[in-house]
Order: sequence, then C-alpha cells, then structure tokens
Amino acid sequence: MIHRLSWANWGHFYRAFLKGLKVCVFYLAVLSLFRLFFIAWLHAYMAPGTGTADVIAALLRGTRLSMQTAGALAVCSFLPYLVLAAHAQMARRVFLAINGVLLAVLSVLYVASFPFYRQFHANFNQMLFTGAHDDIGALFWTMVSEHALPVRLAGALLLACMLWRVLRALFDWNFFECVFSARSFSAPVRFLGRMAFLVLLCLAGLLAVFGGSLGWETAVNWENAGVTRDAFLNEAILDNAQAIYRARELNRRMLACNGLDFTADDIRLLAARLAHREPTSDDLDDYLMRTAEGARLEKPRHVIVVLSESLANWPLLDKYKNIPIASGLRSLIAEEDTDYCPTFLPNGASTVSAVTGVVTGFADANLYLTTMPEAFAAPYPTASAPQMERLGYETNFWYAGPATWERIGAFTQAQGFAHFYSRGDFGDVPGSVWGCEDEVLYEKVLAGLTDEPSFNVVLNASNHSPYDLDLQAKGFDAAAVRAALPAEAQKDDWLVKELGHYWYADRELTKFVHAVREKDPTALLVIVGDHGDRYNIDKTPLLYERYGIPFIVTGAGIRKGVLSAESAGSQIDILPTLFELIAPKGFAYSAIGTSLTQNTQGVNYGFWITRHAIGKADTAPLVPESLTGGEPPAIDDAALQDYMDAVRSISWWRAKYGNILDDRILEEKGR
Repeated sequence: MIHRLSWANWGHFYRAFLKGLKVCVFYLAVLSLFRLFFIAWLHAYMAPGTGTADVIAALLRGTRLSMQTAGALAVCSFLPYLVLAAHAQMARRVFLAINGVLLAVLSVLYVASFPFYRQFHANFNQMLFTGAHDDIGALFWTMVSEHALPVRLAGALLLACMLWRVLRALFDWNFFECVFSARSFSAPVRFLGRMAFLVLLCLAGLLAVFGGSLGWETAVNWENAGVTRDAFLNEAILDNAQAIYRARELNRRMLACNGLDFTADDIRLLAARLAHREPTSDDLDDYLMRTAEGARLEKPRHVIVVLSESLANWPLLDKYKNIPIASGLRSLIAEEDTDYCPTFLPNGASTVSAVTGVVTGFADANLYLTTMPEAFAAPYPTASAPQMERLGYETNFWYAGPATWERIGAFTQAQGFAHFYSRGDFGDVPGSVWGCEDEVLYEKVLAGLTDEPSFNVVLNASNHSPYDLDLQAKGFDAAAVRAALPAEAQKDDWLVKELGHYWYADRELTKFVHAVREKDPTALLVIVGDHGDRYNIDKTPLLYERYGIPFIVTGAGIRKGVLSAESAGSQIDILPTLFELIAPKGFAYSAIGTSLTQNTQGVNYGFWITRHAIGKADTAPLVPESLTGGEPPAIDDAALQDYMDAVRSISWWRAKYGNILDDRILEEKGR
C-alpha cells in the first residue's frame, strides 16, 4: 500500500521523493559525463573553427535536454519504489534491480555510439530501423569482427556495474533525508523546509517534462536541440536515449508517410511543371510519359549498370589524385569513349535506396518499397526492367549477397526482372558475410553474357564492412597509400584498410569493364556508387565530398560531351539517360528523372546538387555550399524547390496510392 501522504507522515513522503530526486540528479550527471567524454574522445570530428564556446554551448544544451531523459529514467525506478514503500527491503531490492537493468542498457548504448558515429557521422538515427530489415546474422558477425563486440560489451557491462555501485551508495546515503526530519529544528523551520522541498520538487518536474525549461514555449527537444554551428556537436547534444527517440519518430513518420504533406492538386501542378505541360489530367502516369529524341549511338548488345558498394566520388577529385586508390577509374574516365558526371547523388543513405531507385525509378520518398505490398503487385510504369525489355533486352539482376537481404530477390523480380542471381547461385566462393568478392561476382556476370541482348544491374559488396579482404594477398600497397595521406591520418590503420577496399573495388571494376568490352565491343556500361557516406580522409568533409558519388558512362559510341556540360543528377536519372542514348526516336518511356544529356539538378532524401553547388533540402530558403568550399554560387531557389517537391511527391503518391490523383484516396487509405 502507498502511504497516505499527509503532514502526519511527512517523513515517508519526504524520504521517498528525495530518493527520486537523487536518482534524477544521478542520471543527469551520468548522461552529462557521457556527453563530455564523447566530445573529448571524438573531438577530431569537430569542424575547423569550432571553439570552446561552441563546446560549452553543446554541453549546456545537452544537459537541459538530458533533464527530460533523466526524469523519465528516475520515474521508471521511483514509481515501483513508491508503491512498495511500506516494505522497505523489498522496495530497495526492486529499485536496485530496475536501475541495474537501466544502467546496463544505457552503458551498452553509450559504448555502441562511438563506432556508430564513426560509421554514419551521426548519433543513433534511422539506420537502426534500416538495420532491423537487414541480415541480422551478417550484422552480428560484422560487429564481432569489425567492432570487437565481445570486448565492447564486456566494457559496457563493467561500466554499468561501476555506475550501479555509485547509485547504490547514493541511495543508501541518508544525509539529506535526515536534515529536514531532524526534530532539533523548530516547527516554523521544518514548515519552511517542507515548502522549499515542494517547490524544488515541482521545479524538478517542470524541468524534466520540458527539457530544462519551465514551459513548452522554451522547451528543448530533439528537433530544436542542435544550436551550435558544428554538426558533430549538434549530434553530441542528443544523449543516446534522445537519439533513439528521434530515430523512432522519424521512422514512424516514414512508415506513416506524414513526412510528406501534398494534396492531389499539389502533385498535379508539380507533375505538370516537371513534364512542361498543362495540369489537365487526373492520371499521374500521363505526366510521366517521355519520348526519346533518338539514339546517340548504335544499339549495344549488352547494357550493364554497376551499383558499386560505397563508391564515393571524392577519391576521383583532383585534390586526392596522389592517393593511389582510384587509378583504374581515373584512367577509364580519361578514355575518349567515356563521359563522367562528377555531380551526382545517391537516391538515399543506404544500399536499399539505391536499389529501389534504379529498379523502380522512384525517388526516396519516405517509403520502404521492399516491404510494401503495392511494390509486389505489379511493376510500376517507371520500372527499369519492363521498359528495357520493350527495347529487346533480357533483364538480369546480379547481387553479391543473399537473395533474402531486403527481400531483394523477390522485389526485383516483382518489378519485372526476368532473372535474379545471388550468392546462393555461385557455389562456395570467397567473400564476407555481406557477399562474395567483387572479382567472383564479375566473373559470374561475364560468363552470363551470351549472344542474346541483355540489360544487367550488378550490385557488389566487397567495399563494405567488416573490411576483411586479405589486401596484402590482393596486392595492395598500404605503405604507398599511407605515405600519400595527410600527416594526421597516416597513423589511422583502420582508414588505410578502408581505403584498401576502395582500391580493390576500383581495380576489379576497371578489369571488369575491359573484360566486357573485349567480349562485346558494342557494350554500354554505367558505373555509379550505391552511396558515398561511409568514410573520408577529412574528419569534417564538405557536403559534396561526403555524399557525392560518380556517374560514369562508357562504351562504343560514347564521347566526351555526350552528357550535358552542366549535368547533375541522382539515381532516378540513370534509366532516362540510357533511353536517350540508345532508344530510337519516338520511343515512349515513363520516368520521373531526366536524362543527364539534359538534366542540371539532382535531389535525394536530404540534399540537392547542381554543377556548382550542393545544399540540404530541408532549409528555407535553400543554402548553397560551393563544391570546393569557396564562395557559394547563386541558385534558382524556387526552381530547385519545385523540382525537389515534384520528384518526391510524385514518387510518394505513385508508389503508395496509384496513378489517379484524387484527395478522397488519401481519406480512404490514410496518409
């Protein structure tokens, strides 16, 4: 039974709630110290120019935000204690057991946040939920081999044990409980003490509810916490619990699609602008129809799109030309029958977004297509395989990993690919938990090219954690790469290993291109990365260096300048580019993207890019950043915003609601 809280049993009320306050202060101190050490240990990720004032601002803002987390944790352990207060020993044991679990979870999350930030340059985010759809076994062994999971877990549990002993000592220390209950004080002093305690209790409650504020108007939460000019510090402001809450909220919005708020009329107008026509039709597919202007080269026998794992564009930039990890692609780009767009974005932050972009032609629009029943009902009109089949090509999807990853086998075939090949089809071949080695995959693809015309999408996996290739056996010159790095990076063995895997991917990809050309001199190949945001030499890279991927097109008939001199784009523009290169004049196709023979802007889930600038998609107005870090160029804000809204809203509606534009569909199905 809970004691009746009255002045007669003030001591019970006072002692119980004071223990709750002590627990709240304890958790606030732990979270604040966690944040301080996190910043100190990973300080290399702070941008140049970040000063002490920025760090102090982050620590103060984080402490305010963590008041909310600390309050929630204290309530979790305090309420059971309050219910069992009549049974002191049982209440104490339950209290300590609950806090033991809470501290273990906090400590494990904290230890895990260090490698997570190094990998994704962020505190816990939606990648947690993306990983939940991934190959759990592969993730587990990656964490064991790459991130020393057993050692980190043991360290986290040891940390939890130490914190639990401190909390137990604090819980049993009754100094404050005895002060105001001392009968040596006069009645007026005891009364004032009680009033002061109640005020303190109310104040603590408000600070916990409103994140370090006394009202919602000034409340701190995960959405407004990032107040510094440094991206790393803004992530450090979020304690791990708040970061997971942010990830959950963003994932919930993604699943509910309430991150996009467009009416049917909005989409009709945007689609009409994208198609350069009047908004007269309620059939969205009408606005997606395109007509090829005429082939720019002889029709190739084989068309191959290589989605290369983590193939970032930054190693191809002039400033990194002395680092010998991309010599193959550099030499390929220099050839006369190759053209290159250096301003290209991935469709999303992960491989599955790249796959859905190339397979369906849809932009990343808060939808997880490989889990949606609609995506398995029939191919979308913008899907690549059925349209390439209309040009006379047999369609094949080649994947280095297992067919069950992200349901990729079932998904690609549901979207029209006639054949799907994965690691299970290749026999006992070398590779990591994520897939076979690139050279094995390319050998299988090469063997599969027959005299019959084919369209092939190839997704490799070697340039991916756990980065366990035997690089020395492959011929990687680690010493030469290390010597070419900046002095502060030369001692980073892990970075050298990552760069070695890029070197391997570059070498095998270039060998594959030459082997295909030798087998089929008419072949056309497109090379893009699936994403680029995994590792950089610079701890605080420019947006362009962090997120950009290359677009390379090579083959018979390709020449320098076949792509627009101002070309820029993203993965939804790959298929339209192919059609404008090889399809006969008048060939009708469906697409949301635009051929790079014309397109001058690219967008994805969070960024936009032109030939001269890049920026985040969620600012108003848009803020351009020069690709080289210099003075930002001028942009057409309205045109870029319209283009971003168009490709995302069309992709969102068409994938989820179909081709008819009618707001009643939203009411029936819900957003």
